[in-house]
Amino acid sequence: MLIEELFAPSDTTSWLGDPVDEPRVDVIRNLGSGPIAGDNDLESAMSLTRLVHAELEEFATNQSVERLTNDQISVAQRSLRSVLERHGIRLALPWRDYTTFRAYWISEGASGAGSWQARREMLAGLFGPVFAELDKLEDAHFSSTLVDPISPSSGTGWTGVDQAVHDVRVRFRSAVTTADYSDVGRRCISVLEALSGTVYDPVGHLRDGEVEPPVAKTHMRITRFVEDALAGSGNVEGRGLVRKSAELAEAVKHRSVATRRDAGIAADAVIMLANILRRVATD
Repeated sequence: MLIEELFAPSDTTSWLGDPVDEPRVDVIRNLGSGPIAGDNDLESAMSLTRLVHAELEEFATNQSVERLTNDQISVAQRSLRSVLERHGIRLALPWRDYTTFRAYWISEGASGAGSWQARREMLAGLFGPVFAELDKLEDAHFSSTLVDPISPSSGTGWTGVDQAVHDVRVRFRSAVTTADYSDVGRRCISVLEALSGTVYDPVGHLRDGEVEPPVAKTHMRITRFVEDALAGSGNVEGRGLVRKSAELAEAVKHRSVATRRDAGIAADAVIMLANILRRVATD
């Protein structure tokens, strides 16, 4: 599961009136007990590692914006240790919660004015090797699960698009149920929205009298980009391919029954689309 799936909406609001999501402590605790049915345990290991690292870093530098309480970070750390061990990775944190973390950095001389950087480096030294091992495991699992671009580069170079494609690949690898396959479709839409926000430029693509369509209007924005970039009768097929790829991903998102074949075709389509648009934009 992704890091945002470790939280759930609540009735709590911040002092600014914004909604505050509550950590799903039961889910975090269950991850420590063993893999959850239908879940991608490696993805969850990465998400939980990022969460614990981010929380500890926030506490070490700001001590005001942590999303987990003292007791909750203790639960998260214990679960993280178990999850990582399932993948052959060892993480031995010399503290059990925020309170003992503070005591530890004081004992290590990382207290006082300007010491926040020393605490960041302390965390980087512990978590850096863990992230490196998780990246290796993810790379090993990616091999030919979905279509790869012909280009030698590892991605489009568009950060938001590449992250969205990464999420599609990770989710497809672990998908086993109808709900999982529909979720692959949802993540395909995220790729389209990332592309929509990247390739559409109102300065060049907005016509007189038009109002800029929102990013979620992916078909309108991507189609306009392609109309301009692949203009002319010689590019009819290219424009049609872009349109059909977007329509296919949207169909899987809303289809009541989705199969692995459906999800795989949609995922292949948006990955191919992302690389086609990048090539068009570069040329």
